[in-house]
Amino acid sequence: MQWLSAKSVGLTQCPVCHKRLRWLARSPNFKQRCPRCGAGVRQRHYGSVGQSWALTLTALILLIPANLLPIMTVSQFGEGLPSTIMGGVVLLLHHGMIPIALIVFIASIAVPFLKISGIVVLLLSVQFRWRISRRQRTLMYRMVEYIGKWSMLDIFVIAITAKLVDMGKIASIEGNAAAVYFGLAVVMTMLAAMVFDQRLIWDSPPTSG
Repeated sequence: MQWLSAKSVGLTQCPVCHKRLRWLARSPNFKQRCPRCGAGVRQRHYGSVGQSWALTLTALILLIPANLLPIMTVSQFGEGLPSTIMGGVVLLLHHGMIPIALIVFIASIAVPFLKISGIVVLLLSVQFRWRISRRQRTLMYRMVEYIGKWSMLDIFVIAITAKLVDMGKIASIEGNAAAVYFGLAVVMTMLAAMVFDQRLIWDSPPTSG
């Protein structure tokens, strides 16, 4: 099956007003102007791969202190020790907060690493022109975008739980330094997905998908 793309037939689209334009090819990074809104238009943004790599690697580095440093402190009757993400999950399970522990585990461990893995596979497949189905890569990109909406769930859970369990000296939950690193890592992964030019998916060698 022969796949067609806008690039293959000499077309492109304005990223602002979405006007379909005839591409006036001069060089790979040539940037023309949209006649309707005046915005800069490129057929492909090849620099997006390097930008996405930088943001993804930054997110990976930030996840190290996010997982090693304390993320919250659960106190009962004035006594409590700071705990890491996994330690917090264990503490929540110990106190019978199973649903919250499950949410924290999925949002803090499963979702970030799943999202980063998806971005890395997309970047490698584009950079090294892996013969992966375009449909599969498109679905992977959409999955990365979708789970990104839930990336900050853990921070919200800690904030809401801290407010709900604020019982003075009897019991309390408070966030710690790792929450800042985790929040920054989430922002980096969101930006990595945003700057990636998904049109590059269609420049891969043709496959059965």
